[in-house]
Amino acid sequence: MPRAKPVKVKTKQAKPAAAVHATRVEKDTMGEMPVPADVLYGASTQRAVLNFPVSGRPLPFGIIQAYALLKSACAAVNLKLRRLDKGRADGIARACDAIYAGLPDHGGWAKHFPVDVFQTGSGTSTNMNANEVIANLICLARGAHIGASKDAAYLKAGGVHPNDHVNMGQSSNDTFPTAIHVAAALSIREQLIPALKRMHKQLDQQAKAWDRIVKIGRTHLQDATPIRLGQEFSGYASQVKHGIARCEQAIEALAELPIGGTAVGTGINAHEDFDRLVCSQLKKATGIPFRAAANHFEAQHAKDACVEAAGHLKTIAVSLSKIANDIRWLGSGPRCGIGELVLPAVQPGSSIMPGKVNPVICESLIMVCCQVIANDAAVTYAGFGGVGSLLDLNVAMPLIAERLLESSTLLTNASVMFTDNLLANLRPDEARCAGLIESSLAMCTSLVPVIGYDKSAGLAKQAFKEGKTVRQLALETLVGTPDLAGKAMTRDALAAALDPWSMTLPGGEGSAGG
Repeated sequence: MPRAKPVKVKTKQAKPAAAVHATRVEKDTMGEMPVPADVLYGASTQRAVLNFPVSGRPLPFGIIQAYALLKSACAAVNLKLRRLDKGRADGIARACDAIYAGLPDHGGWAKHFPVDVFQTGSGTSTNMNANEVIANLICLARGAHIGASKDAAYLKAGGVHPNDHVNMGQSSNDTFPTAIHVAAALSIREQLIPALKRMHKQLDQQAKAWDRIVKIGRTHLQDATPIRLGQEFSGYASQVKHGIARCEQAIEALAELPIGGTAVGTGINAHEDFDRLVCSQLKKATGIPFRAAANHFEAQHAKDACVEAAGHLKTIAVSLSKIANDIRWLGSGPRCGIGELVLPAVQPGSSIMPGKVNPVICESLIMVCCQVIANDAAVTYAGFGGVGSLLDLNVAMPLIAERLLESSTLLTNASVMFTDNLLANLRPDEARCAGLIESSLAMCTSLVPVIGYDKSAGLAKQAFKEGKTVRQLALETLVGTPDLAGKAMTRDALAAALDPWSMTLPGGEGSAGG
């Protein structure tokens, strides 16, 4: 994978002779261009390599695979529409299959798709990169030399031209946003949703297994009324379940494709049925219900669907950050913190403090969530009017592509990590949970319906002042005194009112008055 060029430092030592790389000469509409001899791209791609030495990061392979799916679908449709002959259409399909597989017979995909993320904002360089690689793969398959796709004799004999055949009925302006949608939808469906389903299953199992464990609740980081550990984990499971639904909503937004709008949405040079037929082909290839854009001008001039999808991923990140941080807090200690959960020890926590174990899996997930939120901001600004979206085209699409796919990938990997390396081996400290409940002053809440709010508050303050539990002080001072109904309180009545389990049930003791 290309890397950013290091800063050169001048020294007085003699410089070594520069390595000589074999090149071939290719042509495009701007003239001749030396191209590395062992790559499958041509002059247009090489110009982009020279023009954009910015980050050293090519677009994610998911975008390249989406282009392979798209170009193959377009060729199949052009064959059906009798605009492309069978030999050329089949050649394009076979080349696209090789690209989708990662070009294993040609040294991998990265060296053949080197264009930097920070390239032309429409993704034209990547579209031409795909066109050139496909055309050159067909050259090799036909026994011709790389670059023969511009030779008149080769083309007359059935060869494939990168623009006239591979790009038939298409523009960078509709293929690149379509590739974003296809790649992101596939990533979310094939990777992120399964990862979230695994996490949801684990959390749901723990919610059920730990439903009998009563612990103290906390609001504002202060003691609150009791809650069951299973109830807390059911909340986490529900957050992840909602996240899965948000993934489906993101796919629904992304399933509307801009293909067929060509340059500005008018569909110039494309058959009137091209958009519908290509979407049908992609649906058949992927199982995702892709559909043609209801309005090609909206679909190409704006990137609202991508912004929406990024927003859903951001929301998932916020949910996961809540879960990870709660578990980090509940596992704090082991002796001087909350300590209601025992986090698995996965690595030493300190280079200076022996025996220390830190919540590193939680920290890793939370950092991922921060990055996903930053990615959402980048996608938002890339779609912003006057920044990326300008009149009849968005010109920040490569950035959108990279950030959107990275968010999906990061959330996928981090979810699997969190499930396997933390949740699967997480366990509760039941004794600690019970002990903290009994010592909590919030236990007085269940006495409000019995003795009133003011008297309950006074009891809590006195218990704190005397270093006693609410139960202990209540039994010492309230037995035999009248309750709000005028009845003398008994030890059994106070025990029932102070039963932590009943406080976790709707309508249980202490529920009156909220």
